[in-house]
Amino acid sequence: MSVVESEVKDQVEEMKIEEPVEGAEAAQDAQAAKKKKKNKKKKKNNANKEGAGDQGEAAEKDENDEADEGEEGAPAEGGEGGETKSKKKRNRKRNKKVQQTDPPTIAIKDIFKNGVFPLGQECEYPTQSDMRSAIWRQTTEERKNADKLWDDIWNEHRQAAESHRTTRKHLQDFIKPGMTMIEICEKLEAASRATIGENGLEAGLAFPTGCSLNNCAAHYTPNAGDKTVLQYDDVCKIDFGTHVNGRIIDSAFTVAFNPKYDRLLEAVKDATNTGIKNAGIDARLNEIGAIIQETMESYEVELDGKTYQVRPIRNLNGHSIGQYQIHAGKTVPIVKGGDQTRMEENEVYAIETFGSTGKGYVHDDMDCSHYMIEYNSINDTPQVRTGGARKLFHTLKKNFGTLAFCRRWIDRLGETRYLGNLKQLIDAGVVDAYPPLCDVKGCFTAQYEHTILMRPTCKEVVSRGDDY
Repeated sequence: MSVVESEVKDQVEEMKIEEPVEGAEAAQDAQAAKKKKKNKKKKKNNANKEGAGDQGEAAEKDENDEADEGEEGAPAEGGEGGETKSKKKRNRKRNKKVQQTDPPTIAIKDIFKNGVFPLGQECEYPTQSDMRSAIWRQTTEERKNADKLWDDIWNEHRQAAESHRTTRKHLQDFIKPGMTMIEICEKLEAASRATIGENGLEAGLAFPTGCSLNNCAAHYTPNAGDKTVLQYDDVCKIDFGTHVNGRIIDSAFTVAFNPKYDRLLEAVKDATNTGIKNAGIDARLNEIGAIIQETMESYEVELDGKTYQVRPIRNLNGHSIGQYQIHAGKTVPIVKGGDQTRMEENEVYAIETFGSTGKGYVHDDMDCSHYMIEYNSINDTPQVRTGGARKLFHTLKKNFGTLAFCRRWIDRLGETRYLGNLKQLIDAGVVDAYPPLCDVKGCFTAQYEHTILMRPTCKEVVSRGDDY
């Protein structure tokens, strides 16, 4: 072998020895670079994690502690130095305000969960007889503190008033000619029972739905089998009430589809608002009646080419309201005259006016539908002939107490063939009957009514709404 061949052979063998060494060194370099990259990524993740922890440390302390306990001793995901990329999500329960349905099915108390209900219209009391302003009632600390003592009672009235507003808005949306009066009443009462959260005598309807038509001014609601249908040319008075713990809201309005009656409705609405404006602590009831009459009689309405002066119905009036007592003793006339009784602090009144194109005087007419246990006889034992009448009395007492009811509501209790027993209770004087009240046939009547609270600091028209 020549010297040249020997040197070439030695170089080849040297290359074979160095080749795996160089491959190993390349592999080591690649592994080191990979490890360096992982460490860099780990530092970045830790930095992000620390930043997020600083921002939410107070809010997520408990959750982080639980997460740390769950991760102790657990193998890291993604190999050496790896960490979980998924973050724990908190299940936040947001308090969303409950929205009323259409038709209304949700109780007002479930919408205002804090138990504080919307105020009515707050008004300053009218100027007193000595011309002093009543604004002092709104600045005296003593009277403000006195007002707070009644907060729970005022709040119960406001709850009932919010139910009334919601229900009547629903009625104004669905009422139309061609509906039967029973259909109208049942739909209204279903909504009213739902929004007030009916619960025995603790909350419910305060009296039957009045839907008196045309010359009939008050106390008409259909009995079972009544097929009366609402017509386009009818004037319908919608009068219904709600209560919470006997704190009654009594409010009414008039529905007329034919615009020719607009002037009649305007006259009565103006008269009611005038009565409310002049009502106040120490106000004399007879003076309120005089200003109501003056306001209403200033209007005329033309119907079918004939002009009528709008007359107040002189034997109907407003009234004070007590707990579970729709008529608490004082009356607010809508004509001049009467006694000089004054309104007093913390009383509740229904200011209602009735206008008519007829004689302005109503009488009993048509079948009776409204009844009420006599307030002072609620705990008496009725002196009646039959056990059936006594049993009916206890049923009425249990379900209605001293609140008014109608025959449809007795039917809902499952009672049958009760008219004879009901007559016995009326004859015994423990139940009073309130038949429909009508002016002369052919005339038209209208009604508007609000409940007002005589608070120490101001007068609150608690049933006031956007509609009237």
